[in-house]
Amino acid sequence: MSAKTFESKFRNVDVDEYDEDRYEEDENAEAPIEKSPDKAEVHNLLQSTKNAEALAYVLDNAPIGSKNQSLLDACTQLIVEVMMSFKTSAVEQALKSLNQGQLDLLLKYVYKGFESPVENSSYHLLIWHDKIYSIGGCGSILRVLTERKRL
Repeated sequence: MSAKTFESKFRNVDVDEYDEDRYEEDENAEAPIEKSPDKAEVHNLLQSTKNAEALAYVLDNAPIGSKNQSLLDACTQLIVEVMMSFKTSAVEQALKSLNQGQLDLLLKYVYKGFESPVENSSYHLLIWHDKIYSIGGCGSILRVLTERKRL
């Protein structure tokens, strides 16, 4: 046996430092800007039958990383309302105009919408989930389920 196999220098690494259960937020991180979609603007877009633009607007202005739960819940309700305004035949065309990040965020909101369903929303959310899956594949679902930031 070699003399180097008995060395213990490699044992200086603290493996507990990399434990996921001991994750701590970075205290020096900047506070997220509290942005949210304008409800009146969304309703104006929906009334003028620009549903795809309303969806893109809501996703671009979503309060990601906000700690204000009432703001997050209001945005979830608004996005579910926008999704329910689409006809089933127009869903896939609207999804093709979104980028991958917007698709993943929309899938997060679909899952969030399942938590507190309103009348007939589960049917629409299942249609949206199916169409997002057909475009984004399993990768989209995995990214949403493994991300630490929750809505």
